[in-house]
Amino acid sequence: MSEGRVVIIGGDAAGMSAAAKIRREQPERDILVLEKTAHTSYSACGMPYYIGGLVDDVDSLVARTPERFREKYAIDVRTGHEVTRIDAVAQRVEVRAGNGKIIYEPYDQLLIATGARPFCPDAPGAGAEGIFGLSTLSSGIRVKEFLAREKPQRAVVVGGGYIGLEMAEALVRQQVEVSLVQRGQQVMSTLDPDMGALVSQALRDIGVDLLLSEEFRAFEVNGGRVMAVITAQRRLPADIVILGMGVRPNAELAEAAGLELGAKNAIKVDGRMRTSTPNVWAAGDCVATVHRLTGQPVYIALGTVANKQGLVAGTNLCGRQAWFPGVVGTAVSKICEVEVARTGLQEKELQSLGCRYASATIETRTRAGYYPGSGPITVKLIGEQGSGRLLGAQIVGMEGAAKRIDIIATALTAAMTVGDLIDLDLSYAPPFSPVWDPVQTAARQLVKKL
Repeated sequence: MSEGRVVIIGGDAAGMSAAAKIRREQPERDILVLEKTAHTSYSACGMPYYIGGLVDDVDSLVARTPERFREKYAIDVRTGHEVTRIDAVAQRVEVRAGNGKIIYEPYDQLLIATGARPFCPDAPGAGAEGIFGLSTLSSGIRVKEFLAREKPQRAVVVGGGYIGLEMAEALVRQQVEVSLVQRGQQVMSTLDPDMGALVSQALRDIGVDLLLSEEFRAFEVNGGRVMAVITAQRRLPADIVILGMGVRPNAELAEAAGLELGAKNAIKVDGRMRTSTPNVWAAGDCVATVHRLTGQPVYIALGTVANKQGLVAGTNLCGRQAWFPGVVGTAVSKICEVEVARTGLQEKELQSLGCRYASATIETRTRAGYYPGSGPITVKLIGEQGSGRLLGAQIVGMEGAAKRIDIIATALTAAMTVGDLIDLDLSYAPPFSPVWDPVQTAARQLVKKL
């Protein structure tokens, strides 16, 4: 396993984390990375901030270029090369090069790191000019160029997930009139409705026309360009449309090669990132993982997870032992000045599991009330009845709110109780927190119910 040629499909977070780890451990090993776009190791999460004008230089989103991987790390990175088929029996991949030529590359070990793609509904007009999903750096550059070239006045964002909300803010910053269509009763379905309502208000406060409980139907197209978004209730004129309905794993190559799939049709792997097929590994947004609180398979596409999984895969590909233990679902976002965070399980998940739980929600300040810059923060904690075990948290507030979720993520990983949370020796000074940190204030209220 620790010898022979490694071929990696995908040159972003998981793929290049694995490649770099292998090179550090095995300086002479033959490593080939095949990436269908022009970029490697970039921050997809930074694209809305580049599009919105908060980041000036797109190159600053690239951690390492293909040239740097080739010259400094002696990794054979080939951009513009799309893998079209995996032959697991012959242990080779079929590749379409940038010139259209089909070539075949053999492997001793294969790592699939094909990532995810934005969900695009199978609706009339979906392929029209002016409709964008964000998944690669190239897609973000195309949006930025479209804004500069076409100067759209009206935008429609379809879907209220993380990318949808961040792109709504980015477009508002570019002086575009924005409507956001969400099928459900709230944006950010990973939050409970009471906390999601706070995020909905934050969007309205920056001028987004928020249309909840409104189902998307079709795109209106004229001359190959999008003209409007059609919902069940109305026609929304649009010069540009952003798809923010979540992502789907790029697992078609794996499925066609006979690999077993898991949650949300992502590639099924074990803790070492091995697939069901010998000598084939997978990591990143194309794979399913395990929720540490329930032990059940889940699909969560995040850059933090992808980087860690890539490191685990690379370690094991070197013949060492490493395990990815799963996730607790920690995520943060920001809508202008309002920070949003969540981790663990939400109420609808606990209800489906038949878990007896209680929750407590408090409103307080991010800093000492008298200190300049103190702002509101709402913290919701959820715990298990009887055992007092901490199960999850959601936080919405001003500057300093979101990163407090890391306290909860740590506590969940350590299987702490709500009472343990109260006893934590957290830091205090007026510029950073009230005497009782908001997380611990919420814990004090919740422990009374448990």
